[in-house]
Amino acid sequence: MPRHRSEEIIRFLRLIDRETPSDVDPDLIVDNSSTHKSPPVKRWLERHKRFQMHFTPTGSSWLNMAKRWFREINQKRIRRGSFESVKQLIGAIEEYLDQHNRAPKRFVWTKNVDMILSKVARCKEALLAAH
Repeated sequence: MPRHRSEEIIRFLRLIDRETPSDVDPDLIVDNSSTHKSPPVKRWLERHKRFQMHFTPTGSSWLNMAKRWFREINQKRIRRGSFESVKQLIGAIEEYLDQHNRAPKRFVWTKNVDMILSKVARCKEALLAAH
């Protein structure tokens, strides 16, 4: 969506609610954006107890697959281009997506879970020590 406000988050949550069988309790992994913790979103989650939000640790954007994807598209297409309009930029992104989707590559974690959790713990310690 062009904007990332509480309204868009709630619209997305409603979509998940409609599309997910009622006997499944969705676990949502999100970053620490204030939008995910806004009062309207909190109220919606309070009324929909089956939803659980899990927040990635602050400073660990490398865990966020969406951010990894946007970094990749930025490095491989957007930074290398010159665009005279938003329409032209959107066209370039769609062209990149078409090319990428013709030969997708699965992302494979190269670290085991213990190594990842150890790094998360070190990040948390560093953040707490800084305050």
